[in-house]
Amino acid sequence: MTEFVTPPALEPGDRVAVVAPSSNPAPEFPHVYDLGLERLRSVFDLEPVEYPTAQKGSEYLADHPEERARDVMNAFADPDIRGVISVIGGNDQIRILEHLDPDVLRENPTRFYGYSDNTQLALFLWNLGIVSYYGPTVMVELGMDGSLFDHTIDDTSRAFFEESFGRLEPAAEFTDEPGEWADPTSLEKPRETEPNPGWTWAGGDDVVEGRVWGGCLESLDQRLLTDRFLPDEDDLEGAILAIETSEELPAPTWVAGVLRALGERRLLERFDGVLVGRPAARSHLEDTPPEQRERYRERQREAISSVFNGYNPEAPIVFDVDFGHTWPTTPIPIGSRVTIDPGSETIRFE
Repeated sequence: MTEFVTPPALEPGDRVAVVAPSSNPAPEFPHVYDLGLERLRSVFDLEPVEYPTAQKGSEYLADHPEERARDVMNAFADPDIRGVISVIGGNDQIRILEHLDPDVLRENPTRFYGYSDNTQLALFLWNLGIVSYYGPTVMVELGMDGSLFDHTIDDTSRAFFEESFGRLEPAAEFTDEPGEWADPTSLEKPRETEPNPGWTWAGGDDVVEGRVWGGCLESLDQRLLTDRFLPDEDDLEGAILAIETSEELPAPTWVAGVLRALGERRLLERFDGVLVGRPAARSHLEDTPPEQRERYRERQREAISSVFNGYNPEAPIVFDVDFGHTWPTTPIPIGSRVTIDPGSETIRFE
């Protein structure tokens, strides 16, 4: 089993590299990007340092995966940089992996923050035994309309400044309302929220503990299809699977199909427990009324439960955890150990 390290915590005043290892809509929506940078300074007292990819648009970055990889490696290797944060996610970060030098990253463990397509880099770091954090990103969480959620501030502060993440608590409210980035004035108005009903529990009743592996299911699907840069399957024995879906709103039947394939590969049976992020049920790509959004979430829960009932019925499953593509988000540490207790309905990271 790989030996894991949690990179040193940040301190107020530290320099944090801003990189774009996936896409970068900042040139198109500079008001959102600038707001995210300002909140790094004013809310968290960190100094953002923009690396070259943070200045280049998505079209250029799509043609230069090697430059995206270079920025990541340079940021990790810079002794004056204490953390690395992604501008946003995307859909092709898998293309940078062959350009990464694992020795550079392994020899310079640094806290990395990013979710969605940043799953690819997080799992590359997992293979090297480096814990990373599933969020935030500059433009999405930190560029949130109105003001940052208190839950985002509290949990992101833990991811930035604490040695261990500790116990998770459900957010009081949530939203999956997409931002209207084309209108700069929209940043002045908070997004509509709804009460958070809390987590939903399914599966087994035993307390389980293991190391977290996973991320955005659409990115995991790409990784598994390539069959490259995957961990030794024995290293997943007893791990905790963390999955969530993106604003592409994949059909519950697709979610079930991906998990069923993992079951047939005899991977699902290796996981001792499952954390499932609350799925976004609307986006800038597709809007749906409230009753349809709730039905979408129910159908996804049913699909995931059904597959695990067939392949790993003893694994406890916690649905609607606050990580992924709804807000506020909890930047859970990928690679850290977590304890799931169905009896007390608690989740605690080391």
